Amino acid sequence: MGIPEHHLTEGERVVHSFHPHWKRLVRPVLAVVILLAALVTAFLLIPGGEPYTGYARIAVTAVVVILLVWWALVPYLRWVTTSYTLTTHRFSISTGILNKSQDDIPLAKVSSVSSDQRLLERILGCGTLVVESASDTGDLRLTDVPRIQLVRSELFRLVEDAADGQVDGR
Repeated sequence: MGIPEHHLTEGERVVHSFHPHWKRLVRPVLAVVILLAALVTAFLLIPGGEPYTGYARIAVTAVVVILLVWWALVPYLRWVTTSYTLTTHRFSISTGILNKSQDDIPLAKVSSVSSDQRLLERILGCGTLVVESASDTGDLRLTDVPRIQLVRSELFRLVEDAADGQVDGR
């Protein structure tokens, strides 16, 4: 997860690397439970011994598998392939299942860092992080950042260190 060691510049080190908060996986897990319950119910309701029973069960199973992939597997893969990495020189966002996209914001270009948390997010310890920068990327809004206060304070400290010329992060 994050940036491989061989992609770091000289003197750069990873400070914090993380995925979006696990709350993004609540809907996919509920989808699995509901779809499997629907599959079992359909198997119980399809009358046995009829000539079409096998075809009906195959059709129901195919629909459930397609919905499982769409509603559970794809969101899980999006979650697992999204990573945020904070280093002593940059903030990196990596996304993508098949096609990989990576955005890097140099800490020297960050102008402000703010966070926003709704009540449920405060309870879960996550929130939205807004990073304003003078780079080509512009403002960056990251939702469902776990341990938002830790990430925000760490990012703010590193931005201050970069502004003071202390790029080692210590």
